[in-house]
This record gives sequence, C-alpha cells and structure tokens, in this order.
Amino acid sequence: MRSHLLNDTTAEQYRRSVTDGVERVAAKLATTDRPFTGITVDALTPRIDEIDLDQPLHDTTAVLDELEDVYLRDAIYFHHPRYLAHLNCPVVIPAVLGEAVLSAVNSSLDTWDQSAGGTLIERKLIDWTTERIGLGPAADGVFTSGGTQSNLQALLLAREEAKTDSLAKLRIFASEVSHFSVKKSAKLLGLGQDAVVSIPVDHDKRMQTVALARELERCAQDGLVPMAVVATAGTTDFGSIDPLPEIAELCEQFGTWMHVDAAYGCGLLASLKHRDRISGIERADSVTVDYHKSFFQPVSSSAVLVRDAATLRHATYHAEYLNPRRMVEERIPNQVDKSLQTTRRFDALKLWMTLRTMGADGIGQLFDEVCELAREGWKLIASDPRFDVVVRPSLSTLVFRYIPAAVTDPAEIDRANLYARKALFASGDAIVAGTKVGGRHYLKFTLLNPETQASDIAAVLDLIAGHAEQYLGESLDRAS
Repeated sequence: MRSHLLNDTTAEQYRRSVTDGVERVAAKLATTDRPFTGITVDALTPRIDEIDLDQPLHDTTAVLDELEDVYLRDAIYFHHPRYLAHLNCPVVIPAVLGEAVLSAVNSSLDTWDQSAGGTLIERKLIDWTTERIGLGPAADGVFTSGGTQSNLQALLLAREEAKTDSLAKLRIFASEVSHFSVKKSAKLLGLGQDAVVSIPVDHDKRMQTVALARELERCAQDGLVPMAVVATAGTTDFGSIDPLPEIAELCEQFGTWMHVDAAYGCGLLASLKHRDRISGIERADSVTVDYHKSFFQPVSSSAVLVRDAATLRHATYHAEYLNPRRMVEERIPNQVDKSLQTTRRFDALKLWMTLRTMGADGIGQLFDEVCELAREGWKLIASDPRFDVVVRPSLSTLVFRYIPAAVTDPAEIDRANLYARKALFASGDAIVAGTKVGGRHYLKFTLLNPETQASDIAAVLDLIAGHAEQYLGESLDRAS
C-alpha cells in the first residue's frame, strides 16, 4: 500500500494519476451543454448505496470511471452560463492550479514550522486586502473557511471588546435581510434569543439608519450594551449595500463595534468602475470577505479582517506542543494565534496565484462585467409584463417573479413560481434560486459568470414563463 503514498518514489505515478483526472474534468467541461442533468435524488441514491467502500477497486482508472457515473456526469456545473442560482462563481485557472499545488504539498497554516513560505504569503495577502479596504496600519486578519466563520469570529471579537459581565445585556443590530449567520453566531456565542435586533430596510433593501439610531438609543435607555452593528455590503438575496458612512457615524456615536459583511460585495475592492459603492467600509472594526464569491476563487477562500490587530488576541490560545508563548517573544509567526481553526489549508495560495497571473484589475474587470450584466437583466425583466422585479441591482442579483395576466390569487401565483423553479431544475436547462419577499415566493438570478449574456437571461425567462403557464393550465384543468 506504500505505493499510494505521495513521495519521491511515486512522483511519476502522481503525475499520471492527476493528469488522467484533469483530462476527465477538462473533457467534461468541454462537452457540458447544460448546468445539470436533472437527475433526481431517488435515481442517484441507489448508485451510491450499492458501492461497497470495503471493497476497493485498486486502480485509479477504474475509480475515475466509477466517479464519472456517480459524480461527474450529474454534477452541477457553475461554469455554465445558465447556472444563475446561488453565490457560486466560475473559477479562474490560476486559482485551480494553486489548488492542485496546495493539495499536493499539503501545508498546514497553523504554525510557522508547518508552512514557512505559506505563512508569509497569507500574511501578505491579508495586508493587501486590508490596504484595499483602507483599515489602516494596525490592521490584520486571517483566512477562514467562509463568510459564516468570518462573521462568527468578528462577532466573537466584538463580544469580548464589549467588556460586560452579562451576556444577556448584549445586543447585535443587523438589517432584516442580513445573512442568517449573524443570528447563528449569536447563538453559538451564548447570547440570548433576542440578542439580534432586526433593523428594517428601505425600498432598495438597505438598512434604515433612522431605525438603527432609534434602536441604539433604546438600547442605551434600557441599560443594554450595543455589542455590534453588522452592516452588509452585498446581501445574499438582493446584493444590496447598506449605507456604510451613516452606519459608521452611528457606531462612533454609540461606541459600538462596526462589522461589515462584505462576503459578496468584496469584489468591489478590485472593481475598476464601482469601488465607491462601498465607501465607508474603511471605517469598520472588522470586515468579512469571501474571495470564493466575487474574486472567482474555488471554495474555500475567505478572510476576516480587523482594524486593530490586538483584538485578534481574543481568539488566541497557547499550547506547549504547538505555539508556546515564548514563540511570541521570539517573533515566530504562528497563524493559529489569530484563527478559530487549528489545522488549516493553504487556501491563500489560490488568490496569490490569481493576483500574480491576472492582477487585481483582471479580477475587477470580471466582476464589473457581471454587475453590468445585472443592469441589462434588470432592464429585460422590468420591461417584460410577465414579470415583477423587486429592486434595481446594486451588485449582480435580480429578484423577480412571474405574474400571469389572468390569475390574481397570490397563493396561486406563488405555486406557479415554485413549480417553474422546480421544473426548470428538473429539466437541467438552467438553474435559478428562490426566496421570499413580503411573505410571497420569488425567483432569483445570481449573476457571477461573465460568460452569461443577456440572451441567456432572456431565454431562461421564457423557460420560466413556459413552466409557470404549464402549471397554471394544468391547475385550471384540474379545477374544471
């Protein structure tokens, strides 16, 4: 079995095996003509269940053949221009190359003696990002597994900086369309059920700062502690960006930690045209960025950044076998001192390879393209009497729903939209997401693929309308 270990004696076998796998994926990418095959859970489950993991195939070619049957054939391919569902981006080739390198070398980014060069590369990228944000010379941060972990760590730091003996008094303020991880983090941090105060949004789905000011004042009057305000730069459903400068003013006035969840909107940090949309982010105490959303990186690639590096001490624990205190005095850089994780992949390498190959302007150009596509898509939907679109896009998300001319029952319209989304997914021709607005069911395009064109959007709208009309026709037949 030692023949399977990656080392100096198996380098050639490694080259052949990886090349074979890459060729399979490349062939699949080159011939995929729709984002999904439409396979059902019931059809795929038996193929997985019948595999006996205690009976290996002993041959990578046979394993890849099997993988084709149980995964590659039916995988959902985000690179396809009619994948329009969630915050999944197509990935750039330099980042995929970085993924191959980091997986083979397998550095762990917790300590210097496990990843010397990797430690410095990650730190350089953190410095690069904090400079792009404008957090100042004392800023720092660390890579994480994703926006949820980044938000959790930021709110952990905010909780500790709040300096209160009563967790029950702590309050977090976030808009009603903020990411669910805010409430999840509050629970994980031991705060009460009512710790997260939901702030209403305006017509453009941006936090209402008048309402925020009112809630902060009420918090002070009630003897409670305003632990943090979470401003969102790119909400999941609408791509809306909260008014960051006004929120920063309120946080300063009330002595409250300002966290900006820019997991989605961080692509604007590289934008050539729209950087001003996140003006005010430089005043944050902490920021979440997801490079695997709008920097076209493979999952996972995220970071939490802080204005004051000293606040990261709240995540620091020392173990004699790993990162004893003396290493701090010896100025040995151990990234575990800043992280909620111990063992951690060298995910920073993917962004490093991307920047060194394409440059920040290359990333920004791609993100600007999808933002422009969203504006074109909005015009298409807004001018189409078959659809109702919620808001103009701030980034690259469109929320809308099919409105039949002859049906007025909102519940029936809900069912038609739900059916259309499900039927579209089952066909594999395109994939769209869904959400609720005002208690009603809506559909969602999340546009992160520069290869998607307005013609793709128009075609998918026709498909949605066709499926919805089919449902309504069948519904009328059943009722008659």
